[in-house]
Amino acid sequence: MREIVLDTETTGLSPAGGDRVVEIGCVELINHVPTGRHHHVYINPERDMPEEAFRVHGLSEEFLRDKPKFAELAQGFLDFIGDDPLIIHNAPFDMGFLNAELEWSGRKHLVNPVIDTVTLARKIHPGARVSLDALCKTYGIDNSRRSLHGALLDSEILAEVYLELIGGRQVALALSAEAESQFRSGMVRPPARQRPTPLPARLTDRERELHAAFVGEMGDKAMWLEYLTIEVELRA
Repeated sequence: MREIVLDTETTGLSPAGGDRVVEIGCVELINHVPTGRHHHVYINPERDMPEEAFRVHGLSEEFLRDKPKFAELAQGFLDFIGDDPLIIHNAPFDMGFLNAELEWSGRKHLVNPVIDTVTLARKIHPGARVSLDALCKTYGIDNSRRSLHGALLDSEILAEVYLELIGGRQVALALSAEAESQFRSGMVRPPARQRPTPLPARLTDRERELHAAFVGEMGDKAMWLEYLTIEVELRA
C-alpha cells in the first residue's frame, strides 16, 4: 500500500483572499514504511510575502522570485502523488490551497483519499493538544530542527507522528542514515548477538553406554565412519 504524507506552506490563510502556495513537501510510505522517496518544490506565488507568513516559514519574496510558478510544477506534483491516499495535518487547509492552485492552472481538483491526522489524533487523544509539536512531545519524536515551518521537514515529522497514531513506528526495519554510515565506516559495531541457552542433553547415561557398545561392535572398518566422525565417550 502506497501513501503520501504531504504539507504545504503558503502566503496566508485563504486562497479566496488571494493567498498562494509557496512550498510543497511530500514523503512516500509503502506499507507504512518511509521509502526515502520524496517530492519537494518551492513556488513563485506571483505576489508579495506578508510579514506574518514570513515569520512562520522564513520564505521571502526575494527567495521565491526566481522559482517556477505552480502551473509549471503541477504535473510533476500530480505524477508523484498519483491516486494514492494523502496523509495531511489539518487537511482542509492544504487541500483547499492545492485545489485552488490546480483550478487556477486549468486542472481538476484532487480526488485522492485523505487522512487528516488532526482528526485522527483527536479521536485517539480526546481533549489533548494535537498540534504537530504537541504530538511530537507526546510520542517522543525529535522536532528540534523545526525552528521554522518547512513543507518537507514537516512532512517527514508528520510521517513519524502518523505511524505512531496508527500503532507505532517499525523502528527495527532499518538503520538511520547516520547510524548506517557509521556502521559501514566501522565507527559503530553492530550489537553482539546473544548465544541462546544450550538445550539440555536428551540422552541418558545408559543410552550413551548402549550407543558406545553398538559402535564398538561395528569395528573401525565400518563404512559409515568414512562420512561421519563421532566422538564416543566410554564410561568405566
